[in-house]
Amino acid sequence: MCFFISFVGMKELQNKIVWITGASSGIGEALAYAFAKAGSELILSSRKRPDLERVAQSCKGAKAVHIEPLDVALHDEVAACAARVLKEIGTVDILINNAGISQRSLVKDTPLEIDKKIMDINFFGSVALTKALVPAMLDQGSGQIITISSLTGKFGSPLRSGYAASKHALHGFFDSLRAEGHEQGLRVLMVCPGFVKTNVSINAVTADGSKQNKMDDAQKAGMEPAVLARKIIRAMQKGKIEVVIGGREKMGVYVKRFFPRLFARIIRNIKVT
Repeated sequence: MCFFISFVGMKELQNKIVWITGASSGIGEALAYAFAKAGSELILSSRKRPDLERVAQSCKGAKAVHIEPLDVALHDEVAACAARVLKEIGTVDILINNAGISQRSLVKDTPLEIDKKIMDINFFGSVALTKALVPAMLDQGSGQIITISSLTGKFGSPLRSGYAASKHALHGFFDSLRAEGHEQGLRVLMVCPGFVKTNVSINAVTADGSKQNKMDDAQKAGMEPAVLARKIIRAMQKGKIEVVIGGREKMGVYVKRFFPRLFARIIRNIKVT
């Protein structure tokens, strides 16, 4: 029975138009391959065209693959890109807001410009693309938005103040959008992964704006992106509105909820890089 449900769900993804940001590596790349295998039509975006072309060539089974290089921090360009896609390709069935940047710096050392940079990418970039596509989804009476948050969208952690703030903000925005669009067929899934084996910690921005250039130990031992991609698709098929995915680290969500003082003591002493 479980196999039958999964098979039917994957068949329903055939020919769906799926737009994935941050698709040139990590979680976005893994999602591209998963949706390609299901027969979806893909729109792949990131700042790096050569990497997008590499991913596109490996999207076996996709109905079609379109490359749309895009820096989500350039919000006017996001709107223009969305308008072009809607005109040339058609209404997007599934939007996956995955583009993002992490952080490794103390609050006292971090200039406001770094916090703004993180918000421009992680929060306003997702909001800008969503706002550009939602009217068409509402007009057609259907649409699925999947936004990749983080466990730090549920609780803060040392060295990640701006990152945690951007992920918390996503929950407020998309929870509101979910309520507003429900009667018109709009569905919103928030995904809160724990440690995933990607380059996110290597590319994390530090106080002076440079990359950390080091993979955190927990990241190195994290979940494979392909495994996370399958779990995300399964959560979407089940109609979930929010899902927490990870190993033991996901228990932090429940410890904070029920034992906030204990959680505060744990998080200030835990190894975070």
